[in-house]
Amino acid sequence: MSFTTPLITWAPLLPILIVLGAAALGVLVEAAMRTAAARRIVQVSLSLIALIAAFVATVGQWLGLDGAGTVVLKDMLVVDRQALAWQSMLLVFGVLGTLLFAARTRAREEAFTSLGSAAPESREETLARRAGLQVTEVFPLALFAVGGMMLFTSVTDYIFLFVALEVFSLPLYILVALARRRRLLSHEAALKYFLLGAFSSAFYLFGVALMYGATASTSFSGVASALRLTAGNDGLVIAAAVMIVVGLLFKLGAVPFHSWTPDAYQGAPTPVTAFMAAATKAAATAALVRILLGSLAALEWELNWVIWTVAIASMALGTVVALVQADIKRMLAYSSIAHAGFILVALAGFSPAALSALPFYLTTYGIATIGAFAVVTQVRERSEESVTGEATRLGQWAGLGKRSPWLATAMSLFLLSFAGIPLTAGFIGKFVAFRAAINEGAWPLVLVAVLASAAAAFFYVRLIVLMWFTDVPEGTEDAIEIEYSPLARTVIVFAVAVTVTLGVLPAPLLAVAEDAAVLVVGVTS
Repeated sequence: MSFTTPLITWAPLLPILIVLGAAALGVLVEAAMRTAAARRIVQVSLSLIALIAAFVATVGQWLGLDGAGTVVLKDMLVVDRQALAWQSMLLVFGVLGTLLFAARTRAREEAFTSLGSAAPESREETLARRAGLQVTEVFPLALFAVGGMMLFTSVTDYIFLFVALEVFSLPLYILVALARRRRLLSHEAALKYFLLGAFSSAFYLFGVALMYGATASTSFSGVASALRLTAGNDGLVIAAAVMIVVGLLFKLGAVPFHSWTPDAYQGAPTPVTAFMAAATKAAATAALVRILLGSLAALEWELNWVIWTVAIASMALGTVVALVQADIKRMLAYSSIAHAGFILVALAGFSPAALSALPFYLTTYGIATIGAFAVVTQVRERSEESVTGEATRLGQWAGLGKRSPWLATAMSLFLLSFAGIPLTAGFIGKFVAFRAAINEGAWPLVLVAVLASAAAAFFYVRLIVLMWFTDVPEGTEDAIEIEYSPLARTVIVFAVAVTVTLGVLPAPLLAVAEDAAVLVVGVTS
């Protein structure tokens, strides 16, 4: 039996290799360094250096790319401009997330528990806190998540896609469970996220098995070729395609596969929520784009009803349920469900314009999301003795404009961007996404999206009114403390600058997104 050694072009994988290599090195640092303070400095520095170096390498790949892209491993992995656009975005999210992970309060308190393996409120946890232990493994876990997501954007084989899916999902399950406060809520969120994530993976794998049975291939290009010739296996193919799409819709947080979203957003440490909300949605969208517009393009008519139904349900439920939320993290979670519907609007009709519209949309949404959760980390409850956890009840944000005009202004800007108000990045993002759907005649879906956006503006404006035009309840003047973390404030400033810049001068990034609107399927000639 002969074995042909696969030809792998390693150079285009340099950004991914940098991130995953730094993650592996971070694990060794955890094992070798015993001093918590020194270990933390090394982990933060290693993560930031790796992410920035990978971003520079990605830009270099883009500038030096010959044609539309490079086939790294035949029928399994490509690096094209579409993948590089998503990877650059994920690396920016990774840098911002790492800064939030490293942020501390004035009392030198982190967002993460001192001992992740200890039961909440146990003696071991108390002793670990007193001893000054730190869970610095969150940094290599985040790097593994970013590396897996970057790989997710380049894969052109269904089995390999599952491997990348698990590489970035498993670290997130752990990170959700590591909240310093409300540990039981954090554990519950992680358990729900893990179980539903495993359920979605089972859906996806079963769909891949059916697709292999129908087409005798697991590569995107092989499946695409077989679907163009399919005659007698239509039922099996459609069932397989629907299950594959359903598996990815779980990661997108679209209805009816959304039930993990509000619990995970609320229970996770807020920096993890910020990173997860932006990066996971971007990675899932990147995979959906490559699969729907490449591998499953022949099933446009059969799958379009799935896209329309899920988009309408996501926009409707996300908007309506967000209206009645009293917790800001849950409100933003349901807002993200509505935005999952807006993302699917761009894919209605399998419009090629989605290749440029969605990277821009996810950039604007992700930056504003990380900025909004960064603001949440700065508004905290105060007891008689000390400052405690984040103030997430909406009523606690009353009068924030007087307590901290800067934070209230930043939060208002992010909320207006979510609502799609002109002169914010969110308006341009929604415009290009809706235009992609209109190009394919999906104007009824766009009409629903516009109505949903108008309704969603109510709960965004409600919080703005609460911050600026509602007085602090009498007797609670000292119940809220405005935290000052230089790292968190850096993230907020960056997010504000990007949100304003892309709202006023979007042309440069739109031009980059247009250049990225080409898919390399993964077949060598």
